[in-house]
Amino acid sequence: MELSTKERLIKAGLPMLLKRGYNDLGIQVLLDELRVPKGSFYHHFKSKEDFALQVVDAYMVEVHLGLDACLFDEASPPLERIRHFFEGTRESYRKEGYLGCLLGGLGQELSGVSPVFRRKIEWCFSEIARRIAGCLQLARERGEISRKEDVSQLANLLVDCWEGAALRTRLRRDPAPLNAMLDFYFRSAAAS
Repeated sequence: MELSTKERLIKAGLPMLLKRGYNDLGIQVLLDELRVPKGSFYHHFKSKEDFALQVVDAYMVEVHLGLDACLFDEASPPLERIRHFFEGTRESYRKEGYLGCLLGGLGQELSGVSPVFRRKIEWCFSEIARRIAGCLQLARERGEISRKEDVSQLANLLVDCWEGAALRTRLRRDPAPLNAMLDFYFRSAAAS
């Protein structure tokens, strides 16, 4: 099935935002690459900001699909499910040349200057952490982690650590920070 013009723009926008960031993304470059007239862009998007926010929405659809595939995999213990999600994410980073997380990149670039992006990115991270907390609750019920642990706090810590490691991975173009972070986090969570 052929993608609509809007879908093509959003699909092409994701790697361009990862590579260039928001401020360096020229809409004309995107339009030229896809051979789409400028009027078509503004038919689908109110502005560059609206476009980038819709790219974030599309990115989150993919994140939720990945979370669903891993967190609801009842064949694996809950901590393994969570780790599988992050390992799959790390693999997608590898395929993209270790450019990291779209949310982290846009958050770093825009959170100080755009309240709209700051709220949007924070909501995205909070939603990921909320879903991970549900799986950590299962891990706590099964005795994989201590009953004393606050699963919301553990989930937020995991997202925070991941984003920091993703930045270091992007800087180095090397997965070592992500690998070390995952090993440390899951070793620590299971020992608590």
